[in-house]
Amino acid sequence: MEKPRRGLMNPDFRKRGIYLLPNSITLAALFCAFYAIVQGMNGSFEQAAIYIFYAMVLDGMDGRVARMTHTQSEFGEQLDSLADMVSFGAAPALIMYEWALKDLGRAGWVAAFVYCAGAAMRLARFNTNIGVVDKRFFQGLPSPAAAALVAGFIWVMIDAEVMTQNITWAAWAITVFAGVTMVTNVPFYSFKEFNARRSVPFVVLPALVLAGYAAVALNPPWALFILFVAYGVSGYVVWLWNLRSGKRAGDILKPPPE
Repeated sequence: MEKPRRGLMNPDFRKRGIYLLPNSITLAALFCAFYAIVQGMNGSFEQAAIYIFYAMVLDGMDGRVARMTHTQSEFGEQLDSLADMVSFGAAPALIMYEWALKDLGRAGWVAAFVYCAGAAMRLARFNTNIGVVDKRFFQGLPSPAAAALVAGFIWVMIDAEVMTQNITWAAWAITVFAGVTMVTNVPFYSFKEFNARRSVPFVVLPALVLAGYAAVALNPPWALFILFVAYGVSGYVVWLWNLRSGKRAGDILKPPPE
């Protein structure tokens, strides 16, 4: 009778080991968000903003790693959603409040709560609308992009050495805009599907990649902030453009017939 394999030779052990990989990345993203909150509490707002972007990078990795290793699970999905709420909901709201909004009194914490509540509802709607919305679009601004708007604004203002008291209401407007846009029906391109049949000159792709890398390398805070501001506005541009032809947001978000 063959003895059961132990340790690394056990196939079940290897499966559990691979299963830990995507969830470890999710926990790393959660750690970045936690560390960002700690840095915000200590007054290191630039570091706090940077670690929100680190959390974004890790959040984009865990799902891809899970699909590549065939280790998707209900546990991983729930953990990712909870980590996203901290990384892109609570952390940006708290950091923005500590940095600029607390001097506004009630208006400040209301704006921070609007953002936090918007992120919670955005994530809940995303989890329940999978398969209902066209994969080419997001319904409302994705929470990582909203967090990038808030954290990016903090980062560029600190980089430009702008006094916080001079831009408190601009910070308020950015926070409320990001929070409200997350729960609208405005369609935002997801970039999950590309038209592979559309041919472009070979030089276009490396040129775009190099231009993006150069911009981020030369001035990371401004390059990233401008990128996400453009994305945050793009949804409204798409919505208004389609509204001219009689298409409402709900029509754009409907999956195409099979």
